[in-house]
Amino acid sequence: MARYTGPRVRISRRFGVPIFGPSKYLERRNYPPGMHGPKSRRKHTDYALGLIEKQKLRYYYGLMERQFRGVYERAFQRRGVTGEQMLQILETRLDNVVFHLGFGNTRAAARQNGWPRSYQGQRAQGEHPSYALKVNDVVEVKNSNVSKQLGTKSLEISTSRSVPDWLSLTKEAFKGVVMRIPTRDEIQPIANEQAVVEFYSR
Repeated sequence: MARYTGPRVRISRRFGVPIFGPSKYLERRNYPPGMHGPKSRRKHTDYALGLIEKQKLRYYYGLMERQFRGVYERAFQRRGVTGEQMLQILETRLDNVVFHLGFGNTRAAARQNGWPRSYQGQRAQGEHPSYALKVNDVVEVKNSNVSKQLGTKSLEISTSRSVPDWLSLTKEAFKGVVMRIPTRDEIQPIANEQAVVEFYSR
């Protein structure tokens, strides 16, 4: 399972946004990494701006380049606004839904927990982290002591995060349901998805 395992604060500092969540180090050093410290940023070309926005989304959802390109191509083939379709595909991935439900402290933790079948979708093949969930699909902690202990701990830590309206969570049963596909306004992406679409359509 390919995933980014390098320094996360460095990535957040490069783009100037908390891609992996709030960080006290990012607040202290809110400038790009490097030996020269704070300095004026160069003006970026349109290509560079599109690349930056694409990298933000890619790191935010924890995808490698080939996976992310596949998401764009699937979104391009759908009806509707390509950027919005792309965000909806990313948001309804199993690992991202597990994170939103509170069964994972971060998207990376949700992805790791989903891999060893700690969580399962309504369908048998729905246990892969990249599985695309649909309306009425169920995500639940598997019926084992280890999985439920992990789920309980994660729910306690993630109490400060609210569950999106397009998901339904039953904490007692360690179960969540996809009620509907999220709208563009509900997603609130960390990057400009239209710039990503323009980057790939060059």
